[in-house]
Amino acid sequence: MKVQKQQYVTIKGTKDGLTLHLDDSCSFDQLLQELEEMLSLKQYVQQTGPVIGVNVKVGNRLINTNQREKLETVIKQKRNLLVESIESNVITKDEALRLKKETEIVPVTKIVRSGQILKVKGDLLLIGDVNPGGEVNASGNIFVLGALKGIAHAGNDGNNQAVIAASLMKPSQLRIGEIINRAPDHTPHEGSEMECAYLNEDEEMVIERLQQLTHLRPNLTRFEGGI
Repeated sequence: MKVQKQQYVTIKGTKDGLTLHLDDSCSFDQLLQELEEMLSLKQYVQQTGPVIGVNVKVGNRLINTNQREKLETVIKQKRNLLVESIESNVITKDEALRLKKETEIVPVTKIVRSGQILKVKGDLLLIGDVNPGGEVNASGNIFVLGALKGIAHAGNDGNNQAVIAASLMKPSQLRIGEIINRAPDHTPHEGSEMECAYLNEDEEMVIERLQQLTHLRPNLTRFEGGI
């Protein structure tokens, strides 16, 4: 009885090109060998015609730089294939720490006075005021439990989904991503309701009551029911 060889590589065609699913239970050398054999089939060996994009999914396998280069070499060799991405379900400790830093909330208790700049990675939770001439700057969202009368720049790495919220919204300038709203023509709502600024679908800055964030950014909180 012939024992069927386990298949470590699965190739699927998509409207955007090819997706390679690589088994994560075999050795890397076994994987490379089968990948080379499969891509040696006639339909994949083409040096002319349009370039085909390839997305590689390696499952629960950690791929280092050297292994990544070997995969790209095998895929591109004598073929009109272009590696667009290599995706793994696991990341290095350094990468995990970097992501944690970029997504964590940084609480700060102080008054940001004129000439001062408070800049953080991740979301900023400021318990205090931002005086005229002061600036708060974050790669994520900005929440000011106090009066925002200076400058606030959220999403400084280009994140247009970031928001700016304040107990009293009277800024001299708001910036989300690359969109700037200088001295917004805005009268705070009566009462003590917090307000938030965000970019709509047309990348226009809008200021709303904070309660609207539940609908505007449903993924902002981890808890059901939102804000």
